[in-house]
Amino acid sequence: DAVLINHTRQQAARAANVVHSTLMYRRELEREQIEPILINKAVPLCSAQYERQFNTTRIPGVETDKLVHLKDSNHITVYHKGRYFKVSFRQKNRLLKPCELEIIFQKIIDDDSPPADGEEHLAALTAGDRVPWAKARNEFFSKGKNKISLNAIEKAAFCVVLDTQPQKYDPDDPSKLDAYGKAMLHGQGYDRWFDKSFNIVVCSNGTIGFNAEHAWADAPVMAQLWEYIQVDELILGYDKDGHCRGNPECQPPVPVRLEWEINKQCQQIIQSSLQVARSLLNDVDLHIMMFQEFGKGFIKTCKISPDAFIQIALQLTYYRLEKHFCLTYESSMTRLFREGRTETVRSCTEHTCHFVKAIEDGKPKEECIQLLRKAADYHQGLYRDSMTGKGVDRHLFCLYVVSKYLGVDSPFLAKALSEPWKLSTSQTPHGQAERMDLLKHPERINGGGGFGPVTDDGYGVSYIIAGEDTIFFHISSKTSCLQTDSHKFGATLKTALCDMKDLYNR
Repeated sequence: DAVLINHTRQQAARAANVVHSTLMYRRELEREQIEPILINKAVPLCSAQYERQFNTTRIPGVETDKLVHLKDSNHITVYHKGRYFKVSFRQKNRLLKPCELEIIFQKIIDDDSPPADGEEHLAALTAGDRVPWAKARNEFFSKGKNKISLNAIEKAAFCVVLDTQPQKYDPDDPSKLDAYGKAMLHGQGYDRWFDKSFNIVVCSNGTIGFNAEHAWADAPVMAQLWEYIQVDELILGYDKDGHCRGNPECQPPVPVRLEWEINKQCQQIIQSSLQVARSLLNDVDLHIMMFQEFGKGFIKTCKISPDAFIQIALQLTYYRLEKHFCLTYESSMTRLFREGRTETVRSCTEHTCHFVKAIEDGKPKEECIQLLRKAADYHQGLYRDSMTGKGVDRHLFCLYVVSKYLGVDSPFLAKALSEPWKLSTSQTPHGQAERMDLLKHPERINGGGGFGPVTDDGYGVSYIIAGEDTIFFHISSKTSCLQTDSHKFGATLKTALCDMKDLYNR
């Protein structure tokens, strides 16, 4: 969310405006009115990933999952206090107004009926292992009430979760931002339908966020939707009491409570999946750091790419913690090509290592600055290569697949693809569609997003360059690993960034 703004504390009103904005975006998408993202305001990126943003779910299979996308959907599903509701958002061939949607969401919040047996933890099936979920889906959800209700979830445009807990950013208590991040990343393991393309989460105090499934698209697609929502919501606004503006023009449709008949055997499978989910989420050590000592405004005065500057700072951080370097993954898009997804920038380079050792050995500032610029320029070259089809890792993977198909043993490929990424990094895109002017409205910065670590003894680091003076870092690792510590990594990263800035102090 935009962490420095409090739009409204009315949960139903916030949900209504956000859902309405999301549906307006979907309508523009269906009409092909969304402008493609342009590189250098000239070269369009492939828009194939947008097609599956809505009306999409991941269906579990014993051998492999499959993505199912519908051309249209006239409803969303809402989860609140362990119950599922089907909500229609059209009436007489028009989208419901925010004030009409608010009435529906408030009815759900005011409904105090208990969940059916097994209903509260049902979504844990989507969080645990895939094979038990695939088998349970075939055995217990292929007929009767269960099939009808599951269809309502899987065929929804998207899911909305009305959480019972508040979340917020508190400058006096950084742990609240960590808790907020964990709530969006995994919740309680049973209160997000993880197979849906995305879940919009509205907390009890009106704070929002989302949880997205990764198979159908990459982060920039959801980031563009999120930017649209945050700008549109400012236009929609709220009245002095925090409710949606306007007056209802109709009696909104009543939310339909989904019905379930979940027997003891199925409940046991749900609980088993929940235990798997809880062991995973309890092992996530997530720290969200709001770095405000400087931002891209200062970095640009150094005539260095902000992304390269941050990536080199991450290398300095890891070296200070571990006393060695590691294989590092930085995600890069390949949407200059049709249906392109990502490529890897191997950002731990020889040039970066030379800079890190120079600053650690106390070399003169001029020498360190020279090495920093050289490392940054080389990093930018790698980034351009990865975007334009000259990366390494996707080619290696293709060769590996072909070698398996042909039955050819390749020790080189086996070794090259088995090395762990102990540092997995990504930048959350900001201002893609240029709808939000953060120079005029710096208070509208949002905290970005993140992901878990990809190795048991490594870190996942996502960052968002928010405006001119702030950078958010989402640092994740595993609690069970005694070598890693996300908060310690954050503190070391803060020092590393400041030490790099001090090189420019005369």
